[in-house]
Amino acid sequence: MLILRTSHLARGLAGVGVRCRQKHTLPDLPYDYNALEPVISAEIMQLHHSKHHQTYVNNLNVAEEKLAEAKAKGDISTIISLAPALKFNGGGHINHTIFWKNLSPDGGEPDGELLAAINRDFGSLDALKSQLSAATVAVQGSGWGWLGFNKQKGALQIATCPNQDPLEATTGLVPLFGIDVWEHAYYLQYKNVRPDYVNAIWKVANWKDISARFSAAK
Repeated sequence: MLILRTSHLARGLAGVGVRCRQKHTLPDLPYDYNALEPVISAEIMQLHHSKHHQTYVNNLNVAEEKLAEAKAKGDISTIISLAPALKFNGGGHINHTIFWKNLSPDGGEPDGELLAAINRDFGSLDALKSQLSAATVAVQGSGWGWLGFNKQKGALQIATCPNQDPLEATTGLVPLFGIDVWEHAYYLQYKNVRPDYVNAIWKVANWKDISARFSAAK
């Protein structure tokens, strides 16, 4: 069963740099493929970005073309049948566009209002890392672990999403920091030891980007 907050998904797709009726494109990385070594190898980054993310972009464009044709024909059955492809590939594009910016070889540390919110909602930065890491490692199969912002409660919140489900479109939480635990994100380097990858990724967390997302979400 597919439940989507369509306004959130549309806004998320618009936020990755493409407007309606224009084709989505693969965003450039803000650093070189080897910039996150030794935490994430250049080989993984190149495959993850240029192959996997590119596939989501390609398939999203195909699905949107089919959607436009179905709308023009008033083909409601086809419109409904395209929802899973839009959710999966649209989510993959949204999630990865956030993910690349969430990482940096020099991401600093949280401070100011974000650090205050972390201390308020989790007790400490270490507690946040521990809780988000545990939730992410526990994702069954493929998916994502997220630090999000709950606008209704005005609080930070941890969530996990299966597959490529986009956080805001499926939960209403604004994504601040995501950890990709599809095996293509880590297997070539960490094999089947997902906890090592999840614990290591904090070393390249881009707190400047996370802070900016937090400020915008409020």
